[in-house]
Amino acid sequence: MLKIYSKGNILLVICLLVLSVISSCKKDEDVTLSATQLLSYGPSPALRGGDLRFIGNNLDKVTAVILPNGLEVTTFKTKTPQLLVIEVPQATMPGRVALKTANGTIEAKSMLTISEPITIASVSPAKVRPGDVVTITGTYLNLIEEVIFANNKVVTAFESHTKERIQVRVPETAQTGPVVVSNGEEEPILVTSATALEVTLPSISGVTPNPVKAGSNLTINGTNLDLAKEIVFAGNRKVTEFTVSPDKNQITVTVPANAEDGKIKLVAASLVEVESAQAVTMVVPTISGITPSPAKNNSTITVRGTNLDLVNRVMFAGDVEGTIGSKSATELTVTVPATATDGTVTFHTAANKSVASATALTLVRPAITSVAPTTVKTLQNITIQGTNLDVVDKVVFTGGTEGTIVTRSATELVVTVPTRTQSGTFKLVTTNGTEVTSTQSLTVEAGNVPTISNIPTSVKPGEMLVIEGMKLDLATEVIFPGGLKATQFGAKTATRLEVRVPEKTEIGKGRVRFVTADGDETESPEINFVGSIAYYIYNNSLNSAWQKWNGWGTATQDMENTEHPKSGANAIKVVYNNAYGALQLHSTNANVLNGYTHLVISIYGTINNSRISIHGKTGGGAEFTEHVVTVKAGEYTTFEIPLANFKTETMSELWIKNYGENPNTIYVDEIGLR
Repeated sequence: MLKIYSKGNILLVICLLVLSVISSCKKDEDVTLSATQLLSYGPSPALRGGDLRFIGNNLDKVTAVILPNGLEVTTFKTKTPQLLVIEVPQATMPGRVALKTANGTIEAKSMLTISEPITIASVSPAKVRPGDVVTITGTYLNLIEEVIFANNKVVTAFESHTKERIQVRVPETAQTGPVVVSNGEEEPILVTSATALEVTLPSISGVTPNPVKAGSNLTINGTNLDLAKEIVFAGNRKVTEFTVSPDKNQITVTVPANAEDGKIKLVAASLVEVESAQAVTMVVPTISGITPSPAKNNSTITVRGTNLDLVNRVMFAGDVEGTIGSKSATELTVTVPATATDGTVTFHTAANKSVASATALTLVRPAITSVAPTTVKTLQNITIQGTNLDVVDKVVFTGGTEGTIVTRSATELVVTVPTRTQSGTFKLVTTNGTEVTSTQSLTVEAGNVPTISNIPTSVKPGEMLVIEGMKLDLATEVIFPGGLKATQFGAKTATRLEVRVPEKTEIGKGRVRFVTADGDETESPEINFVGSIAYYIYNNSLNSAWQKWNGWGTATQDMENTEHPKSGANAIKVVYNNAYGALQLHSTNANVLNGYTHLVISIYGTINNSRISIHGKTGGGAEFTEHVVTVKAGEYTTFEIPLANFKTETMSELWIKNYGENPNTIYVDEIGLR
């Protein structure tokens, strides 16, 4: 049903609503004016003992201020409806603040923080020894969790700990410097002392005796020497075992054998070093005499003098080292090296000091008294008599041929005159390279024997050896190394001889002898007799069943080098930069040696008489016995090594290892088994 209101009724309703609103607002205003309100407070951070102010309305109705941890303050410095002031108690901690009234509690929205001015007033005593107790005074030290000494040594265990004082023991490793205290927080408050704490160090006043002999006792005088944990002699020779006197003013220490001239250092536990003002001088040997003089290579000399027990190395002219035999303070025996030459002898100590003999040591020379016979054919023997002939290393005849020494003693040499020798004098060459030329001349009769103009440098047993020359048809016997006579021939003319190499010819370098019907003999130049390889490890390239591993101590490992191949286009080039570096080859079949008796390897040297070790690992991973070979410069030498030498039936790795020469370069080709 539709209701219709008159305009007068509507006005009446509006008036009633307005009166109702006015009445409601009057009640709210009365409540607000009578309630306690907190508008703000501060300061925050607050200082203990300082004022804390609260601003708001009706604050005179507050009965207590409740600080963190329930600490109530009921005494007010100021209390008005708009301002409340209290003194911050010393026990106040950071946290929530509330005002307590008769009608309830009003809690502040922000946290109260406390300003805690940690200070260091003093650190005493100013000078301490490690292990002493130091006292730190200041304010709010109760908040401190760490005391940090110089050298970043942190101490967290204190002897005593109060708000105004910390007592802490100085750690052994502390160094001189300011002391720092920390509250230990993730972002800590750090307070540093104004003055440095001096930590006592050992001090040196003198050393005796000086000079001092290596291996003897040195006395170090000073103070606080018990604080020394290490003594460092010149040459960085460190000693940690020594004796400190009860009064801490003296150290007795044995001088290392390799200590050098220079100042000594005492090292404290803090790693601070204290250096002596005085340098320590090491005693050197003195030489009063050397006998016999002249001396002989490979014989023993006796050296007399003082402090000779310090000598650890004796160097002769020619830059070669002798072998020390017996040794005492006053006498030393040394074997003169085979290659030593005339000159002074230098005696070295482990202290890197040396002393040279006052006069040069001369070495005996061989002397020839007679030669028989003086008329000889090639491949016949001559007998040389004289003195000191045992130092002769080789005999060189006119024409540059080198004879074979059959027997040797101090008074006699028996030498085979080689083919191609010409009439004339000959030279004795000693082990140190000294040459003595004979006054006697040999007459070398030309035999009616074959002469060779061309012959291969290497050949395998069973192959046909082709020789070119003159008078080759005079040979009635052709004899190979091992005394094996040839039985099979091809062409045999005055200028060409074809002969099959006997199967059992000795492997290695050797010569072929030719004997005529008249009994005259001659021989070929040196030939390399090479065994047949049944299984190749390397021949122009590496066998696919083998792998090149990294090796060690090499600058170059070129598996397809074209500079010096023995056969084919490639060889292995190895440049060693370590005296015992190695090319390392790995076999995927550890039983690769089965059915074979020899390892064959050809090596081309660049340094004459350098040595190479053939070494490696068994199938089980253990190292087998190494075999050392000597290579020649500028040519390949083929080595046939019995597998029995390695004392293994299996092989997982083959090492071609340098043996003492550094740097060194070699080329390797035709590695295999037969």
